Amino acid sequence: MDLSNIVAIITGAAGNLGAAVAARFKGAGARIALIDRAPDRLERASEAGPDCLLLGGVDLTDEDSVQAMVTSVRDRFGRIDALVHTVGGFCGGTPVADEPWSTWDRLMIVNLRTTVLACRAVLPAMRDQGGGAIVTVSAGAALSGLAGLAAYSASKAAVLRLTESLSTEVRTQGIRVNAVLPGTIDTPQNRQAMPDADPSAWVHPEEIADVIAFLVSGAGRAVTGAAIPVTGGVPTRTAE
Repeated sequence: MDLSNIVAIITGAAGNLGAAVAARFKGAGARIALIDRAPDRLERASEAGPDCLLLGGVDLTDEDSVQAMVTSVRDRFGRIDALVHTVGGFCGGTPVADEPWSTWDRLMIVNLRTTVLACRAVLPAMRDQGGGAIVTVSAGAALSGLAGLAAYSASKAAVLRLTESLSTEVRTQGIRVNAVLPGTIDTPQNRQAMPDADPSAWVHPEEIADVIAFLVSGAGRAVTGAAIPVTGGVPTRTAE
């Protein structure tokens, strides 16, 4: 997949998934703006260059901060062809009757509010240039509720419904909006949190990044409003 003519914003770029997406896009020739709240993490994870803009200290829960970020990207590259919004959070294990409102508020803010603000901020640039692609990150848990995961599932389901609604609103403007729905991602943090689980059934960040690259590329030009499960767990066969 050739991304050499694409300018892409990747949020949460210092995280496991964001870093994998950044590496995939960079390898495919994209010019990338890497966004993260923690400047030090971003600088450790990436190297700036003529085709890479590092923007740390961006508060994606704050509309002014998000708008300023988009202005910086347009000033540097002149356009925005893609947004990959990987920012999100997880909390689970508590029944609805006992879950504090602070957890509901926190998950709705980090999962839904940041997605809404990021999507809204890039739309004017994409409209001006006649098109673009947005990829959001929902979750497999958005498709069905499970005990102890009500707040998380609801927030990720909201991201999915947002994606579907937005796709119908902007498709005639040449803007495609899709969601990926990962299963459990194989990260050091998840391995530490679930030491007794079988990580062979998990999905690798690089596998999710490949799907996202397809959705942004010309190969995915006919796909919009899709919710694509990326759950992993399929062994890779190698030639004998």
